[in-house]
Amino acid sequence: MTSRPRVGPLAAHADHTRTLEVDRLLDDRDTHIIVCCGSGGVGKTTTAAALALRAAERGRKVVVLTIDPARRLAQSMGIAQLDNTPRPVPGVGPGRLDAMMLDMKRTFDEVVESQASPEKAQQILNNQFYIALSSSFAGTQEYMAMEKLGQLYRDSFAHNGGNGDYDLIVVDTPPSRSALDFLDAPERLSSFLDGRFIRLMLAPAKGPVRLMSAGFSIVTNALKKVLGGQMLTDLQTFITALDTVFGGFRQRAQETYALLQADETAFLVIAAPEPDALREAAYFVERLSGDRMPLQGLVVNRATLPDDVSLTAAAAGAASERLPDAPLTAGLLRLHADRALLVERQDQLRERFAVAHPQVPTAVVPALPGDVHDLDGLREIGRLLAQG
Repeated sequence: MTSRPRVGPLAAHADHTRTLEVDRLLDDRDTHIIVCCGSGGVGKTTTAAALALRAAERGRKVVVLTIDPARRLAQSMGIAQLDNTPRPVPGVGPGRLDAMMLDMKRTFDEVVESQASPEKAQQILNNQFYIALSSSFAGTQEYMAMEKLGQLYRDSFAHNGGNGDYDLIVVDTPPSRSALDFLDAPERLSSFLDGRFIRLMLAPAKGPVRLMSAGFSIVTNALKKVLGGQMLTDLQTFITALDTVFGGFRQRAQETYALLQADETAFLVIAAPEPDALREAAYFVERLSGDRMPLQGLVVNRATLPDDVSLTAAAAGAASERLPDAPLTAGLLRLHADRALLVERQDQLRERFAVAHPQVPTAVVPALPGDVHDLDGLREIGRLLAQG
């Protein structure tokens, strides 16, 4: 990991907003990971895909990893279906772009298969507790996101001296505040594996426990009544597997957490010009700053920009009232007044955020007339991002 000055805003406006220079970030070969986070419904997945595409078309070797369960990314990139394996996006150059979607269960299975003998791995994969944990246990998605990011990084940088398949990883995170739950994955996993119940259940596998035998018998007899003998055996087998197999995962998750704090990583917070979305953005900014994560800036999507007309909202509204005999003209004036008021409200919201967080540079992307559904649409988003 290299140490370097962070890419900061290069321009400052009178309204306190500093401009995020996206192309400079994408062209910086010392930037190896870009993490896009934010609440749901703000265009985070589209932004991640547009950034990845623009970086690839500026010569980078890019993989974009989405953890969002929506399928918009595959559709916009012309890929039939995304899965846990990076798939090449056709029609991209001079660099390279691959895309993938986190498969939580498959990633968990890969951890087991890489850390245990074939016989032991099969025993774990068939365990009912493991199947439940790897498929639906709260927090598993975040654990596996950390694991998959670490795998991609090690394959491209740590084990290959930077000569792997990729030189940039773009990560799209889940919606809402859970998008940052993967930052807590190492600590949560360590707390779980080091918990008193886990240590008690592992005691028989770790040798004589004379002092604990009476208490352990009481616990196991009670569990047998509740779970049944076979299920208790499955539980003990599973917990033993956790201790032997996932100790390595815990270490790797901690290493990935350190990677997220390194200079080669850049976090972008994605928001919409709405009060709730910008409040969520403020939460992300404060959390990332508190965890010493390298925040690069804020992207405000779907903004309403002013028309090239000097007529104010008040003047347009007043004029519409004076034209009762010209309903079409009056209607157009009212529409202009409504749009001008919306622009003013959004400007005030962005200004308020900038005053509260003056260290955060911002790129504003105007709302498009339709949804993004192909590479050309993503290219347009990338171009608008670069304009700031």
